[in-house]
Amino acid sequence: MDIRRVGDYDVLILVSLIWFLGKFVRYLFPPLFGPLQSTYGVSNATIGAAFSGFMIAYALMQFPSGAVADRIGPVRVIVAGASVAGVGALALVFDSPFAALVAAMVVIGAGTGVHKTVSVRLLARVYPDRTGRMLGVHDTLGALSGIVAPAVVVVFLAPPAALALVLARFPMADWRVLFLLTGTAAVALAVVFGLRIPGRLPADVETASDEGAEPGALDYLRLFRNPRFSAFVLVTIGFSFAHNGLVAFLPLYLSREVGLAVTTANLLYSVVFAVTFVQLVTGDVSDRVGRFPVMVATLGLAATALAALVTLPGVGVGVVAIGVVVALFGLGSHGFQPVRSAYLMEVLPDWLAGGGLGVVRTLLMGAGALAPAVVGTVADTAGFRPAFALLAGSMALAAIVAAGLWLTE
Repeated sequence: MDIRRVGDYDVLILVSLIWFLGKFVRYLFPPLFGPLQSTYGVSNATIGAAFSGFMIAYALMQFPSGAVADRIGPVRVIVAGASVAGVGALALVFDSPFAALVAAMVVIGAGTGVHKTVSVRLLARVYPDRTGRMLGVHDTLGALSGIVAPAVVVVFLAPPAALALVLARFPMADWRVLFLLTGTAAVALAVVFGLRIPGRLPADVETASDEGAEPGALDYLRLFRNPRFSAFVLVTIGFSFAHNGLVAFLPLYLSREVGLAVTTANLLYSVVFAVTFVQLVTGDVSDRVGRFPVMVATLGLAATALAALVTLPGVGVGVVAIGVVVALFGLGSHGFQPVRSAYLMEVLPDWLAGGGLGVVRTLLMGAGALAPAVVGTVADTAGFRPAFALLAGSMALAAIVAAGLWLTE
């Protein structure tokens, strides 16, 4: 397919912007755990369970969105997801009880959960010869939200004088303003995408499978008859559990267990995402040298960094050393993600690609959704270090299984 047929990378740019906003609202929550606990008077386990509700809704939308996109095309699915997420964010603008906060988080999770499965499939079909590179760009822009979101929270909670004067003019000048801006932007992007993209896509991308088949649930389940496919799904599950657990609680871990100031902890949290540009490299390199060498290297790096992070409170290292370890985790975890998606698009049959990717992402995001609740519960009962040791073990398992798949390829 000639890339010029879609013109000027419209699809890549708009899909990536929606992904950026979806992950931005997701990454707003962990830095706000402290203020949310103060506002509602809830424990680590409760706020972790609420975030797990967000992630469970996100996970449950993976397969339906992919399967529906296989039938009606990706544009309407992406527009619907962005619109629902925007409405959920706008619901948080109003003062409400904790149950309403949890409900809005679930709605946002469902809306943002629609996007990734469908967008990976869309980009793979529009850019078939550069799938790794394009997914690297897409995931990089999405991960940049992890830099912007905690930085915005830091500035908003401790604003400079000029910003404080502006905020003083608004009766709702607390964390709810962040969701007002996010929700408005999400709805606006949904409208732009729905108006701009349909006329820019070739007909074979707008429609369902090239073979005209109507896949059923058993067709998707039969994918797991392949032992190598099932083993790779285990890799993605181990990675997702470890990654989501750390992303949810790293600010609290650094402040309460390592002893850093809250502002410093939130800024170091941004470092995880500041190295996201590695995805541009790993996606492109995997197009050239193969998927498994890059996946094993990145998973091994992330597992090593997590293990080091567990030992930090007992060693007494400085902020610079902590920042280096956090950056190494970011390099490994971000570097893995575009290669994972590119590999799945290669091994999945074309007529099952949307729903098949949705099945895999449901499983991996389901594991990731449980991680905040598990980490919060273990942290309340045994401490943060045992909880993070569990995450390190999960990431190490993913690296070992990936290495086995590489050696037996």
